[in-house]
Amino acid sequence: MPDLSESITVSAPASAVYDLVSDLPRMGEWSPECTRVTWSSRTPGPAVGARFVGHNRVGAVRWFTFGRVVDAVPGQRFSFSIHFGPIPVSDWSYDFTGAFAGAEAGCEVTESWTDRRPAVFRLLFRPFFGDRTARNVEGIHTTLQRLKSAAEAAGGAG
Repeated sequence: MPDLSESITVSAPASAVYDLVSDLPRMGEWSPECTRVTWSSRTPGPAVGARFVGHNRVGAVRWFTFGRVVDAVPGQRFSFSIHFGPIPVSDWSYDFTGAFAGAEAGCEVTESWTDRRPAVFRLLFRPFFGDRTARNVEGIHTTLQRLKSAAEAAGGAG
């Protein structure tokens, strides 16, 4: 069960919104915290097992994390796990539910976050990163709003 989850209705096909979300190098366009993502040269692209590096920022604090794609089902689900070295950090997922009545192109997108950090690391890093749950409530909301705007501006084209 995720620690946080929020949904938004988007006037674009689930497949087109999935294409935006799964193009992780574009995540910096939607997320207020992630500034950029680079795929590993050995496992590029949004396929299960693909690895990437995420570059993040909160105020003056900058850091990077490592990620691995866990689910990649076009138009349905995209998820990844984040870790720093051997330490699990979080799981992120995006679930897409199909067309809505009268709007063949409409879908609902749900973004979810699960905190996987060991308790000692939550306490240790709180002075640097603040309350992750509160920060991620805002971050998820902002990400979904930006994703909706981009998908709808593209006219549903992925």
